[in-house]
Amino acid sequence: MNTYYTVEEKYLQAIDKLGFGRTPKALQLLNEIVSNDPLYARAHFQLGNIYYYEINDYQTAGYHFKTCMELEPGFPDNYFHYLKLVVFLNMEKQVHAIAQQALNTAGVNTASIYDLLGLFYEKNKNWTKALKAYQDAFIEATKKVQRETIEESIERVQAKIQHSNAYQYHITE
Repeated sequence: MNTYYTVEEKYLQAIDKLGFGRTPKALQLLNEIVSNDPLYARAHFQLGNIYYYEINDYQTAGYHFKTCMELEPGFPDNYFHYLKLVVFLNMEKQVHAIAQQALNTAGVNTASIYDLLGLFYEKNKNWTKALKAYQDAFIEATKKVQRETIEESIERVQAKIQHSNAYQYHITE
């Protein structure tokens, strides 16, 4: 039986368990942290990741991501995953609020935020805004793989624009 003396030690142990694929033990440790110290934002972030990616409990994941954002708004890692969740759930109001806050937070990968915004607009068939967001993402991208992925998204949206324009008819007298 391990005895942890500080919240930080317990948190590091939970991260270690996650690294070795021992999610149930990490979940237990993180829940203990949140029970004892509900203001420990990083534990909420990790819980959000577990509930979103591994358990598929989107409501609980959203709660933990939101809590992390409120407790530690300067923590950049949280924004991508929280925004990815609300884009997936197509929650327009939250998408705009989270994206705006993310873009104003130091350390956030802005290319990824714009990429998610492009995906949101594309899913909602707002081609102009999607194209603009993807172009902004391309400008911010620094890695070759990310630039290539964004270029594919731009081409995809441009093809959708052309396809939708091909079927527009105008009645003239």
